[in-house]
Amino acid sequence: MSKTIMVVDDEERLTSLVKTYLTQEGFRVVTARNGREALFLARQEKPDLIVLDLMMPEMDGYEFLRLHRKERETPIILLTARVEDSDKVLGLELGADDYVTKPFSPRELAARVRA
Repeated sequence: MSKTIMVVDDEERLTSLVKTYLTQEGFRVVTARNGREALFLARQEKPDLIVLDLMMPEMDGYEFLRLHRKERETPIILLTARVEDSDKVLGLELGADDYVTKPFSPRELAARVRA
């Protein structure tokens, strides 16, 4: 059975690109457009890994991290345009396992997902 990856980002084109690439790599991919939707979906799907944007409407990635970490220890890769050290440190301190900045290489992201 293939591993389930949840991709959370409000940019539909990016989500579609990541979903297509990871599906070709053999993963099952589910998507959410904001942190609130992602919390609901994570409870249902129990993904093996989450690829998470930080800047989203309704509930940002930081708030999702805070709430999700109270329930589960799912590995999380932040995929974001935020490049400041303070953003990286905060994300990692809140429980993210890795941090990838946009623009990114889909091939590199897939390698990080596999790792």
